[in-house]
Amino acid sequence: MTEDREIICEIRGAAGVVVLNRPKALNALSLGMVRELARALDAWENNPQVTRVVVVSASEKAFSAGGDIRWLHDCGKAGRHDEMLAFWGEEYILNHRIKTYSKPYVALIDGIVMGGGVGISLHGSYRIAGDRYLFAMPEVGIGFFPDVGATYALPRLEGGFGSFLALTGERVGAADALAAGLATHGVPSERMAELADALTRPGSVDDILAGFTLQRGPGPLNAEKAMMALAFTAGSLPEVIARLHQAADKGSALAGKLLQTIAVKSPTSVAIAFEQMRRGAGLDFAEAMRTEYRIVSRIARGHDFYEGVRAVVIDKDQAPRWLPATLDEIRQADIDAYFAPLGADELNLEG
Repeated sequence: MTEDREIICEIRGAAGVVVLNRPKALNALSLGMVRELARALDAWENNPQVTRVVVVSASEKAFSAGGDIRWLHDCGKAGRHDEMLAFWGEEYILNHRIKTYSKPYVALIDGIVMGGGVGISLHGSYRIAGDRYLFAMPEVGIGFFPDVGATYALPRLEGGFGSFLALTGERVGAADALAAGLATHGVPSERMAELADALTRPGSVDDILAGFTLQRGPGPLNAEKAMMALAFTAGSLPEVIARLHQAADKGSALAGKLLQTIAVKSPTSVAIAFEQMRRGAGLDFAEAMRTEYRIVSRIARGHDFYEGVRAVVIDKDQAPRWLPATLDEIRQADIDAYFAPLGADELNLEG
Protein backbone atom coordinates (compact mmCIF):
# COMPACT_ATOMS: atom_id res chain seq x y z
CA MET A 1 0.00 0.00 0.00
CA THR A 2 2.76 2.42 0.92
CA GLU A 3 5.72 1.36 -1.22
CA ASP A 4 5.03 4.03 -3.82
CA ARG A 5 4.97 6.91 -1.32
CA GLU A 6 8.24 8.85 -1.17
CA ILE A 7 7.69 9.74 2.47
CA ILE A 8 5.39 8.14 5.03
CA CYS A 9 4.26 10.22 8.01
CA GLU A 10 2.12 8.47 10.60
CA ILE A 11 1.50 8.36 14.32
CA ARG A 12 2.82 5.25 16.05
CA GLY A 13 2.16 5.24 19.78
CA ALA A 14 3.69 8.36 21.32
CA ALA A 15 5.65 9.30 18.21
CA GLY A 16 5.06 10.98 14.92
CA VAL A 17 7.13 8.69 12.71
CA VAL A 18 8.58 9.84 9.39
CA VAL A 19 9.88 7.18 7.00
CA LEU A 20 12.03 8.45 4.13
CA ASN A 21 10.93 5.98 1.44
CA ARG A 22 12.75 6.77 -1.77
CA PRO A 23 15.57 4.23 -1.53
CA LYS A 24 16.42 4.02 -5.23
CA ALA A 25 17.26 7.74 -5.13
CA LEU A 26 18.99 7.37 -1.74
CA ASN A 27 16.07 9.36 -0.30
CA ALA A 28 16.99 12.52 -2.21
CA LEU A 29 14.42 15.11 -1.18
CA SER A 30 11.71 16.05 -3.62
CA LEU A 31 9.35 18.99 -3.22
CA GLY A 32 6.57 16.54 -2.39
CA MET A 33 8.65 15.09 0.47
CA VAL A 34 9.40 18.57 1.82
CA ARG A 35 5.72 19.48 1.75
CA GLU A 36 4.54 16.25 3.34
CA LEU A 37 7.05 16.54 6.20
CA ALA A 38 6.07 20.17 6.77
CA ARG A 39 2.39 19.19 6.83
CA ALA A 40 3.03 16.42 9.34
CA LEU A 41 5.03 18.68 11.67
CA ASP A 42 2.18 21.19 11.62
CA ALA A 43 -0.38 18.48 12.42
CA TRP A 44 1.68 16.91 15.20
CA GLU A 45 2.81 20.03 17.03
CA ASN A 46 -0.54 20.53 18.78
CA ASN A 47 -1.52 16.86 18.99
CA PRO A 48 -1.09 15.76 22.62
CA GLN A 49 -0.68 12.11 21.58
CA VAL A 50 2.54 12.99 19.73
CA THR A 51 5.33 13.64 22.23
CA ARG A 52 8.26 13.35 19.80
CA VAL A 53 9.06 13.08 16.09
CA VAL A 54 11.21 10.18 14.89
CA VAL A 55 12.71 10.23 11.40
CA VAL A 56 13.97 6.97 9.89
CA SER A 57 15.03 5.71 6.47
CA ALA A 58 13.76 2.78 4.41
CA SER A 59 17.23 2.51 2.83
CA GLU A 60 20.18 0.65 4.34
CA LYS A 61 22.56 2.82 2.34
CA ALA A 62 21.34 6.30 3.11
CA PHE A 63 19.35 8.43 5.50
CA SER A 64 19.13 11.03 2.72
CA ALA A 65 21.82 11.81 0.20
CA GLY A 66 20.62 15.34 -0.55
CA GLY A 67 18.14 17.20 -2.68
CA ASP A 68 17.01 16.23 -6.15
CA ILE A 69 19.78 18.10 -7.96
CA ARG A 70 19.09 16.58 -11.37
CA TRP A 71 15.54 17.93 -11.26
CA LEU A 72 16.83 21.32 -10.10
CA HIS A 73 19.41 21.36 -12.90
CA ASP A 74 16.78 20.55 -15.51
CA CYS A 75 14.44 23.24 -14.20
CA GLY A 76 17.16 25.86 -14.43
CA LYS A 77 18.27 24.78 -17.89
CA ALA A 78 14.67 25.15 -19.04
CA GLY A 79 14.48 28.64 -17.53
CA ARG A 80 12.08 27.55 -14.78
CA HIS A 81 13.93 29.40 -12.04
CA ASP A 82 10.73 30.08 -10.13
CA GLU A 83 10.23 26.34 -9.63
CA MET A 84 13.78 25.92 -8.37
CA LEU A 85 13.42 28.78 -5.93
CA ALA A 86 10.04 27.48 -4.76
CA PHE A 87 11.73 24.20 -3.84
CA TRP A 88 14.63 25.86 -2.04
CA GLY A 89 12.34 28.34 -0.32
CA GLU A 90 10.07 25.62 1.06
CA GLU A 91 13.06 23.46 2.00
CA TYR A 92 14.68 26.31 3.93
CA ILE A 93 11.41 27.14 5.69
CA LEU A 94 11.23 23.46 6.70
CA ASN A 95 14.80 23.58 8.03
CA HIS A 96 13.81 26.58 10.17
CA ARG A 97 10.66 24.74 11.30
CA ILE A 98 12.73 21.79 12.49
CA LYS A 99 15.22 24.04 14.29
CA THR A 100 12.43 25.81 16.19
CA TYR A 101 10.13 22.79 16.69
CA SER A 102 8.63 22.58 20.17
CA LYS A 103 8.85 18.78 20.54
CA PRO A 104 11.88 16.47 20.51
CA TYR A 105 12.92 15.68 16.95
CA VAL A 106 14.98 12.50 16.64
CA ALA A 107 16.78 11.53 13.42
CA LEU A 108 18.06 7.94 13.22
CA ILE A 109 20.93 8.15 10.74
CA ASP A 110 22.57 4.91 9.62
CA GLY A 111 24.05 5.58 6.21
CA ILE A 112 24.79 8.57 4.01
CA VAL A 113 23.54 11.95 5.19
CA MET A 114 24.37 14.80 2.84
CA GLY A 115 22.95 18.08 1.61
CA GLY A 116 19.19 18.16 2.00
CA GLY A 117 19.38 15.15 4.31
CA VAL A 118 21.50 17.21 6.67
CA GLY A 119 18.80 19.89 6.61
CA ILE A 120 16.13 17.52 7.94
CA SER A 121 18.36 15.98 10.63
CA LEU A 122 21.12 18.26 11.91
CA HIS A 123 18.81 20.95 13.29
CA GLY A 124 16.71 18.54 15.33
CA SER A 125 17.30 17.94 19.01
CA TYR A 126 18.76 14.43 18.60
CA ARG A 127 20.94 12.99 15.82
CA ILE A 128 21.62 9.29 16.32
CA ALA A 129 24.57 7.89 14.37
CA GLY A 130 24.66 4.21 13.44
CA ASP A 131 27.78 2.33 12.39
CA ARG A 132 27.19 3.20 8.72
CA TYR A 133 26.75 6.93 9.35
CA LEU A 134 28.55 9.05 6.76
CA PHE A 135 28.17 12.84 6.79
CA ALA A 136 29.21 15.28 4.08
CA MET A 137 28.31 18.65 2.66
CA PRO A 138 29.84 18.08 -0.80
CA GLU A 139 28.18 21.01 -2.59
CA VAL A 140 31.36 22.84 -3.62
CA GLY A 141 32.07 19.90 -5.93
CA ILE A 142 28.97 20.62 -8.03
CA GLY A 143 29.26 24.40 -8.18
CA PHE A 144 26.76 24.84 -5.35
CA PHE A 145 27.26 25.80 -1.68
CA PRO A 146 26.64 24.25 1.76
CA ASP A 147 23.02 25.26 2.38
CA VAL A 148 20.07 23.87 4.44
CA GLY A 149 21.29 25.71 7.52
CA ALA A 150 25.01 24.99 7.19
CA THR A 151 25.63 28.74 7.35
CA TYR A 152 24.48 28.58 10.97
CA ALA A 153 25.53 25.10 12.08
CA LEU A 154 29.00 24.63 10.62
CA PRO A 155 30.69 27.82 11.96
CA ARG A 156 29.62 26.71 15.46
CA LEU A 157 31.66 23.50 15.35
CA GLU A 158 34.90 23.83 17.28
CA GLY A 159 38.39 23.93 15.84
CA GLY A 160 37.46 25.03 12.34
CA PHE A 161 35.77 21.66 11.73
CA GLY A 162 32.81 23.27 10.01
CA SER A 163 35.03 25.19 7.61
CA PHE A 164 36.90 21.98 6.88
CA LEU A 165 33.61 20.29 5.95
CA ALA A 166 32.34 23.25 3.92
CA LEU A 167 35.49 23.90 1.88
CA THR A 168 36.44 20.30 1.14
CA GLY A 169 33.19 18.32 1.04
CA GLU A 170 35.02 15.53 2.88
CA ARG A 171 33.04 12.66 4.39
CA VAL A 172 33.20 11.90 8.10
CA GLY A 173 32.07 8.79 9.95
CA ALA A 174 30.24 8.32 13.22
CA ALA A 175 33.16 8.68 15.63
CA ASP A 176 34.36 11.98 14.18
CA ALA A 177 30.78 13.23 13.87
CA LEU A 178 30.13 12.50 17.54
CA ALA A 179 33.33 14.24 18.57
CA ALA A 180 32.41 17.31 16.49
CA GLY A 181 28.80 17.46 17.70
CA LEU A 182 27.23 16.64 14.33
CA ALA A 183 25.72 13.59 16.02
CA THR A 184 24.45 13.49 19.61
CA HIS A 185 24.44 9.72 20.22
CA GLY A 186 26.03 6.63 18.75
CA VAL A 187 23.98 3.44 18.47
CA PRO A 188 25.01 0.12 16.83
CA SER A 189 23.37 -0.44 13.45
CA GLU A 190 21.82 -3.71 14.57
CA ARG A 191 19.91 -1.91 17.33
CA MET A 192 18.49 0.93 15.23
CA ALA A 193 15.16 -0.77 14.47
CA GLU A 194 14.78 -1.68 18.13
CA LEU A 195 15.49 1.93 19.09
CA ALA A 196 12.96 3.24 16.57
CA ASP A 197 10.34 0.97 18.14
CA ALA A 198 11.30 2.00 21.69
CA LEU A 199 10.89 5.66 20.78
CA THR A 200 7.22 5.07 19.92
CA ARG A 201 6.51 4.17 23.55
CA PRO A 202 5.96 6.71 26.33
CA GLY A 203 8.94 7.78 28.38
CA SER A 204 11.76 10.28 28.30
CA VAL A 205 13.67 10.37 25.01
CA ASP A 206 16.91 10.82 26.97
CA ASP A 207 16.18 7.77 29.12
CA ILE A 208 15.33 5.64 26.09
CA LEU A 209 18.50 6.69 24.28
CA ALA A 210 20.62 5.97 27.35
CA GLY A 211 19.74 2.30 27.04
CA PHE A 212 21.04 2.10 23.48
CA THR A 213 24.00 4.46 23.36
CA LEU A 214 27.39 3.13 22.38
CA GLN A 215 30.54 4.98 23.42
CA ARG A 216 32.86 5.28 20.44
CA GLY A 217 36.59 5.85 20.55
CA PRO A 218 38.35 8.68 18.68
CA GLY A 219 37.79 8.86 14.94
CA PRO A 220 40.48 8.92 12.24
CA LEU A 221 40.52 12.73 12.16
CA ASN A 222 41.28 13.03 15.87
CA ALA A 223 45.03 12.95 15.27
CA GLU A 224 44.69 15.81 12.75
CA LYS A 225 42.72 18.18 15.00
CA ALA A 226 45.58 20.59 15.64
CA MET A 227 46.52 20.89 11.97
CA MET A 228 42.90 21.34 10.91
CA ALA A 229 42.22 23.94 13.59
CA LEU A 230 45.26 25.95 12.54
CA ALA A 231 44.38 25.85 8.85
CA PHE A 232 40.61 26.22 8.92
CA THR A 233 40.40 29.00 11.47
CA ALA A 234 42.50 31.29 9.27
CA GLY A 235 41.02 34.72 8.62
CA SER A 236 41.07 34.57 4.83
CA LEU A 237 40.78 31.90 2.17
CA PRO A 238 44.32 32.47 0.84
CA GLU A 239 45.57 32.03 4.41
CA VAL A 240 43.70 28.71 4.73
CA ILE A 241 45.48 27.51 1.59
CA ALA A 242 48.83 28.83 2.81
CA ARG A 243 48.49 27.06 6.16
CA LEU A 244 47.57 23.79 4.46
CA HIS A 245 50.68 24.15 2.29
CA GLN A 246 52.79 24.71 5.42
CA ALA A 247 51.31 21.63 7.08
CA ALA A 248 51.85 19.56 3.94
CA ASP A 249 55.46 20.72 3.76
CA LYS A 250 55.91 19.53 7.34
CA GLY A 251 54.69 16.07 6.38
CA SER A 252 50.93 16.12 6.85
CA ALA A 253 49.50 13.74 4.26
CA LEU A 254 45.98 14.94 5.04
CA ALA A 255 46.89 18.57 4.40
CA GLY A 256 48.31 17.62 1.02
CA LYS A 257 45.20 15.62 0.19
CA LEU A 258 42.90 18.50 1.20
CA LEU A 259 44.83 20.93 -1.01
CA GLN A 260 44.26 18.61 -3.96
CA THR A 261 40.60 18.28 -3.02
CA ILE A 262 39.95 22.02 -2.79
CA ALA A 263 41.84 22.62 -6.04
CA VAL A 264 39.27 20.70 -8.11
CA LYS A 265 36.16 22.25 -6.54
CA SER A 266 34.35 25.26 -7.97
CA PRO A 267 36.49 28.28 -6.98
CA THR A 268 33.36 30.41 -6.70
CA SER A 269 31.69 27.82 -4.49
CA VAL A 270 34.73 27.51 -2.23
CA ALA A 271 34.89 31.28 -1.85
CA ILE A 272 31.16 31.47 -1.08
CA ALA A 273 31.51 28.67 1.47
CA PHE A 274 34.38 30.46 3.20
CA GLU A 275 32.34 33.65 3.35
CA GLN A 276 29.39 31.69 4.78
CA MET A 277 31.59 30.37 7.57
CA ARG A 278 32.93 33.84 8.27
CA ARG A 279 29.52 35.53 8.38
CA GLY A 280 27.48 32.65 9.74
CA ALA A 281 29.04 32.66 13.19
CA GLY A 282 27.33 35.99 13.85
CA LEU A 283 23.89 35.14 12.43
CA ASP A 284 20.88 33.62 14.14
CA PHE A 285 19.21 30.70 12.38
CA ALA A 286 16.55 32.75 10.61
CA GLU A 287 19.15 35.20 9.32
CA ALA A 288 21.27 32.29 8.12
CA MET A 289 18.37 30.84 6.14
CA ARG A 290 17.58 34.20 4.56
CA THR A 291 21.26 34.49 3.66
CA GLU A 292 21.21 31.09 1.97
CA TYR A 293 18.14 32.02 -0.02
CA ARG A 294 19.97 35.13 -1.25
CA ILE A 295 22.90 32.99 -2.36
CA VAL A 296 20.80 30.33 -4.06
CA SER A 297 18.79 32.98 -5.92
CA ARG A 298 22.03 34.00 -7.64
CA ILE A 299 23.46 30.49 -8.03
CA ALA A 300 20.30 29.49 -9.91
CA ARG A 301 21.12 32.03 -12.60
CA GLY A 302 24.85 31.40 -12.68
CA HIS A 303 27.17 28.99 -14.48
CA ASP A 304 28.98 26.67 -12.10
CA PHE A 305 25.99 24.78 -10.65
CA TYR A 306 24.85 23.62 -14.09
CA GLU A 307 28.39 22.77 -15.12
CA GLY A 308 29.01 20.87 -11.89
CA VAL A 309 25.84 18.78 -12.18
CA ARG A 310 26.66 18.10 -15.83
CA ALA A 311 30.16 16.87 -14.99
CA VAL A 312 29.30 14.84 -11.90
CA VAL A 313 25.72 13.62 -12.39
CA ILE A 314 24.80 13.75 -16.07
CA ASP A 315 27.87 13.17 -18.26
CA LYS A 316 29.93 11.83 -15.33
CA ASP A 317 33.16 12.95 -16.99
CA GLN A 318 34.32 14.49 -13.67
CA ALA A 319 35.84 17.33 -15.69
CA PRO A 320 33.89 20.50 -14.88
CA ARG A 321 34.98 23.74 -16.54
CA TRP A 322 34.52 26.29 -13.79
CA LEU A 323 34.15 30.03 -14.42
CA PRO A 324 36.32 31.56 -13.02
CA ALA A 325 38.70 28.64 -13.22
CA THR A 326 40.96 29.38 -10.23
CA LEU A 327 40.74 30.90 -6.77
CA ASP A 328 43.24 33.55 -7.84
CA GLU A 329 40.65 34.93 -10.28
CA ILE A 330 37.96 35.36 -7.62
CA ARG A 331 37.12 38.94 -6.66
CA GLN A 332 35.68 39.62 -3.22
CA ALA A 333 33.12 42.02 -4.67
CA ASP A 334 31.72 39.21 -6.81
CA ILE A 335 31.36 36.96 -3.75
CA ASP A 336 29.77 39.73 -1.68
CA ALA A 337 27.12 40.13 -4.39
CA TYR A 338 25.79 36.64 -3.61
CA PHE A 339 25.00 37.79 -0.07
CA ALA A 340 23.25 41.06 -1.00
CA PRO A 341 19.60 41.51 0.12
CA LEU A 342 16.84 40.54 -2.30
CA GLY A 343 14.37 43.27 -1.37
CA ALA A 344 10.81 42.12 -2.03
CA ASP A 345 12.06 38.60 -2.87
CA GLU A 346 13.57 37.83 0.55
CA LEU A 347 12.71 34.46 2.10
CA ASN A 348 9.63 34.82 4.32
CA LEU A 349 9.94 32.63 7.40
CA GLU A 350 6.85 34.08 9.08
CA GLY A 351 4.22 32.85 6.65
